[in-house]
Amino acid sequence: MARVLHMASFLLFLTELSIGQREVTVQKGPLFRAEGYPVSISCNVTGHQGPSEQHFQWSIYLPTSPEQEIQIVSTNAGDFSYALYAKRVKSREIYVERVQANSVFLHISNLQMKDAGEYECHTPNTDGKYFGSYSAKTNLTVIPDTLSATMSSQILNKEEGEALELTCEVFKVTEQHTHLSVTWYVMQDKGNQATKIISLSRDFVLIPGPLYTERFAASDVRLEKLGGSTFRLSIGRLQPSDQGQLFCEAMEWIQDPDETWTSITKKQTDRTTLRVQPEVRDFQVNLTAASAFAEGKPLELVCLVVGGGQNPQLQGVWFFNGTEIASIDAGGVLGLKKDYKERVDQGQLQISKLSPKAFSLKIFSAGRKDEGTYRCSVAEVVRTQMGPWQVTQRKQSPDSHVHLRKPTARSVDVSTKNKQETVWEGEELALLCKAGGDESPLSVTWWHFSLDQNQPELMASMEQDGTVHLGNSYVSNHGNIRLEKVNWATFQLDIISAAVTDSGIYQCMVSERTRNLNWTESTSVTVRPLESSLEVNLMSRQPQVKLADTFDLTCLVRADYSNFRVPLTVMWQFQPARSQGFHQFVRVTHDGAIEWENLLPQFQKKTKVSQSPFRSQLLIHDATEEEAGMYQCKVQVYGRNSLSTKSSVKATATSHPLKIDISLPKSKLKVNSSNQTQELSINSNTKIDCSILSLSTGNVHLAIIWYFSSISTNASWLKILEMDQTNVIKYGDEFHTPRSVQKFHTKKVSQDLFQLQILNVDDGDQGRYRCTAEEWLLLTKGTWHKLGEKKSGSTELKLKPTGSKVRISKVVWTENATEYGEVTIRCNLEISGSSASLFSVMWFWSRESSESKMLVHLQHDGVLEYGDEGLRNHLQCYRSSPADFVLKIHQVEMKDAGMYWCKVSEWQLHRNPSKWINQATDESQHVSLIVLPSELPFPSRICSSAPLLYFLVTCPIILFLLLLAALLCLYWKARQLARLDFKAREEKALWVDLKGARGRTVSRSEEEEEEGN
Repeated sequence: MARVLHMASFLLFLTELSIGQREVTVQKGPLFRAEGYPVSISCNVTGHQGPSEQHFQWSIYLPTSPEQEIQIVSTNAGDFSYALYAKRVKSREIYVERVQANSVFLHISNLQMKDAGEYECHTPNTDGKYFGSYSAKTNLTVIPDTLSATMSSQILNKEEGEALELTCEVFKVTEQHTHLSVTWYVMQDKGNQATKIISLSRDFVLIPGPLYTERFAASDVRLEKLGGSTFRLSIGRLQPSDQGQLFCEAMEWIQDPDETWTSITKKQTDRTTLRVQPEVRDFQVNLTAASAFAEGKPLELVCLVVGGGQNPQLQGVWFFNGTEIASIDAGGVLGLKKDYKERVDQGQLQISKLSPKAFSLKIFSAGRKDEGTYRCSVAEVVRTQMGPWQVTQRKQSPDSHVHLRKPTARSVDVSTKNKQETVWEGEELALLCKAGGDESPLSVTWWHFSLDQNQPELMASMEQDGTVHLGNSYVSNHGNIRLEKVNWATFQLDIISAAVTDSGIYQCMVSERTRNLNWTESTSVTVRPLESSLEVNLMSRQPQVKLADTFDLTCLVRADYSNFRVPLTVMWQFQPARSQGFHQFVRVTHDGAIEWENLLPQFQKKTKVSQSPFRSQLLIHDATEEEAGMYQCKVQVYGRNSLSTKSSVKATATSHPLKIDISLPKSKLKVNSSNQTQELSINSNTKIDCSILSLSTGNVHLAIIWYFSSISTNASWLKILEMDQTNVIKYGDEFHTPRSVQKFHTKKVSQDLFQLQILNVDDGDQGRYRCTAEEWLLLTKGTWHKLGEKKSGSTELKLKPTGSKVRISKVVWTENATEYGEVTIRCNLEISGSSASLFSVMWFWSRESSESKMLVHLQHDGVLEYGDEGLRNHLQCYRSSPADFVLKIHQVEMKDAGMYWCKVSEWQLHRNPSKWINQATDESQHVSLIVLPSELPFPSRICSSAPLLYFLVTCPIILFLLLLAALLCLYWKARQLARLDFKAREEKALWVDLKGARGRTVSRSEEEEEEGN
């Protein structure tokens, strides 16, 4: 019974295995898609039972609520969607597409940022029992659309055959790893379907459009990436089919976890309108052929197209006596009629296309049957998009009548092979003597008439059987002359290396023994000497050279035979400054060998020599003053076939001298010039930096000099120490003591950072420090040149106050003073520190419109220091008690109004070393001083008013002068009256005398009356 139960269990297990278990799979995530673009997520179920068509339900778990399921869409329930997605499902923005009975796609047409989350695909159970998985999840991340594609919109008018270049700028800043593809399209005027021109795939492969494959293979259509964001379309030769609206389309691709690539964004640029004007294609057809031909000789007819486009597609047809005999299409396919096909197969006839506009019909052995009228027809064709050629226009040539020519008299033509009557010395001279007429055995003889001889000189002759005989003068120079028979009628005379003496007239005589006839023809040839056009120029891109820089010298050889390779040797010569004459220092042979001279050995170590045909260059490194001077190059030209430069020189030329000046380079030294402050504790150590911001290039070294200036007024800068360009340290005169050597050290931290180390900082080390950097250039000979120097900013070193604290009364008060009076301002200590302390006080003054000003400093040792010596009689500073400091102002003026305050410092004696150290400092509140104007006494008013003073001084003087004038006037009047009175008396006395003579009749009373008058 147990055995039966085991068997039943085993059969049931096999049944379950045969049925299988349900498995739901969804597209592997995470998936990254861009906002505003569609997304499709696949879901598949296998191993299910029940109906073959399964239903699917899609839900999402948002990042804000990862545990809450939000139903989106279902295949079997219309009311499955939550309100958040119901509207989008109803408008078919979100829908499910059934691919198979057990496979679907979830489509979201317009992805939004809120669509990011974990998507779940669920299949309802149709099995007899639950066995397997019924749902699967995948993550979708929505990223912003950062792709942009730009191109300026424009209208371009081009002609057929012109070139076109358009650029498209494509940018993306996606954080994920994505690839770009760029495609150029043209939209024809007819229809809305864009035609692909060329694209750069996401795998960086160029793929042309179907209609541009051939042009892409011919490099006529190209797409290039310039930099990181520019894509340039280039069309070498425009065709009318390129006309339309051109634009660029960029697509951004991302690789999903299942290793498939998906497009997530796509952008198109503005369109550029391109109009292509077709070329003028009208053309004419001409047929060139000899009107007569000799029997058995070749006959060639050439059909030439005149005009038309630059590279037309042409096909030609040949007619003989009005009947088509052969044709050749634009692709080179040959078509022949029966009789002519046999002649082509036998090698008697050839139909070919000599060039895009030339067709050839050649009969190698023409006969009487080839006499007649020939004509050719040429058609221009274009290949349609379907494939076959389409004729656009067809033209025919005029008829050409060809007949058999009877044998005529023979002619001779003599010329140089290159049709040039002038050759260069050393160049090969090839002369052709060509006989006309019917073919027959011929012999030839060459003669030379030189310019200085009247008699011809036999050069060479050739018998009918090919035997060559040289003239007596050319037997010894057999290797330089050669006579060959090109064909039955053409003979070639070669002079391997022509000399100037080979100029003259060359005569060819052709003989035909069968008829015992001779024909003669000649030509003139001139051999130009090489020296006639040889010119040498010396140049330099930088004749003004900085010390230790590199400069170049280029020797250019110019000649009319620059394409004629001749051996050149260049000799470089140098004349040092303040020297007479040039000296050769290097010689470069034609085979590149370099020979240095021992006279100027410095050039060999620093000079690079390069040589090419007709050009030699020197590159001189690490220039010094020794290389300053004049340079010139000398060129020697040898024969073309010279095996070595030891043979004779054919031409020589020397360049003009070129002066090279060597000067010191401009210094590029820069030092950090910012000011800094360090506050340290006493006996501590510190470092002060000297930062180099930039240096000159080359073999440059630095010398660093450190300076110190104390905190006292107008203190000079003293040299502490110097580390020169060879790293040797020297101390200044004031710091050469053992204590200073032990205290101050300098260190080179790096190429651009130097430090001054100060040990056991004390009060005497307070002050400003700075460095001076000097740039020195080391030359080849070991000498030094100073390029420049720069000073750094200063670093102020202060000691931190230590010990007891000083506190000053912070009472705010206002002081009023009367003009010309006195005022006293006090500064009171609330905490005076240690009894062993001394104090110093500094008084300051300021106004709103001016900066603060130090008035007077009462030092701890009692010494008074005024900010301005003119204040010594105006201000008085003293200490009225141990805790009170007083500032007294005498003869207060209106300009003294403002804010006053004091700054008190505590000093203590430091034992080791014995110095007074600033321990603490405090500052008082500001005291506002208001100056009131005062009433002046009368004398002061007078003295204070300049006009009144002038009036009081000048008025008494004027009154005194007026009084003096009046007195003088009265005195003058009195003198005048006295004179008049004296005259009157004299006249009266004379009158009395006259009357006495006649009898005196005047009574006494009259006399008294007269006396009274």
